[in-house]
Amino acid sequence: MADTYDCDVAIVGAGPAGLMAAELLSARGLAVTVFEAMPSVGRKLLLAGKGGLNLTHTEDVDAFVARYREAAPHLLPALEAFGPDAVRAWAEDLGVPTFAGSSGRVFPVAMKASPLLRAWLRRLGERGVEIRTRHRWTGFDGNGRLTFDTPGGDVVISARATLLALGGASWPRLGSNAAWVPILSSMGVAIRPLTASNCGFDVDWSPYLRDRFAGHPVKPVRLSIGGTTIDGEFVVTRHGIEGSAAYTLGRDIRDALALGVPAVVTLDLAPGRSAERLAAELSAPRGKASMASQLRKRAGIAGVKAALLRECADPAVFGDPVRLAEAIKALPLPILRPRPIEEAISSAGGIALSALDANGMLNALPGVFAAGEMLDWDAPTGGYLLTACLATGRAAAQGILRHLGAAGG
Repeated sequence: MADTYDCDVAIVGAGPAGLMAAELLSARGLAVTVFEAMPSVGRKLLLAGKGGLNLTHTEDVDAFVARYREAAPHLLPALEAFGPDAVRAWAEDLGVPTFAGSSGRVFPVAMKASPLLRAWLRRLGERGVEIRTRHRWTGFDGNGRLTFDTPGGDVVISARATLLALGGASWPRLGSNAAWVPILSSMGVAIRPLTASNCGFDVDWSPYLRDRFAGHPVKPVRLSIGGTTIDGEFVVTRHGIEGSAAYTLGRDIRDALALGVPAVVTLDLAPGRSAERLAAELSAPRGKASMASQLRKRAGIAGVKAALLRECADPAVFGDPVRLAEAIKALPLPILRPRPIEEAISSAGGIALSALDANGMLNALPGVFAAGEMLDWDAPTGGYLLTACLATGRAAAQGILRHLGAAGG
């Protein structure tokens, strides 16, 4: 027989969205219980801390919101209520000072997640939030109560309101395995397929380039696909490419791949020089010097950039300075496919935004709310992912307060 418990609000998922909702709801005096399938909470947050924990970004609000593309109108109220400045103020209030790097990305001064998570959990504990780990959500029973599988047996929870904050499908070993998809789909919740986002991409490298240059960064470089052009850097991997520029262009690359043919990213290996200047430099007599030496001395193309040029350019261009300059400025890099979703930093797709009401409650399941990465929005790295998780968690908590108030709570 299953153990049965009651609470005001049950939050399923102890990531940033769920913990932020717990913080707000407990501050309003509600009895909040957070359920987490893993043995400990915030595992993906701690993983992000290995890269410094990019909390948010300093760019202006219009540019910031535009990063969410078609989901921007839906996310705007949440981001206006809890945007980049609010995220920084919240971290500072937890005793975690922040700084903005030259790129505008905001990090804790400590450049790790553990101090923030410890302070956050301490605050939640002081407010009476109960966290139950090793509770794997399995759905609802016939009375609409939450059901969990635990090491001690089945558990049933009766809550006045429920927030689902179960994450997407990236890094499943840390807990976000998308096991919720068939549960909610069977109950009439519209869900868009989950796909890899902020991920690497496969390229058909030659054995030479793969073995010699895997792990080498390519910078500075300008990348273009479709109507999008960015300056940045990426890393050559044994499988293809990864890194910030690949993540930023990821949506455009995936859209091109959806047409059923390889997507072609155009690389400008010398963004600081014009094709005319390069052609003039490369036209200089080289005597007994090798082409590799000429490229290095005259065009600044060496190492991994020279290898990419040899890999992707027509061999005939190396005998013509004008065509070689054009290849350096517009080198085609065919992309085959995204890397598996299990390797992705985040996932796109999820609960359709049209499946939620203005409070963040699922239309098909009254009293059940959703937030965070399990919703159908997407954004590049740079602080946008974590900010949206925090903001939607907070917005859902506000929706729960309104719902309970309307219900006589």
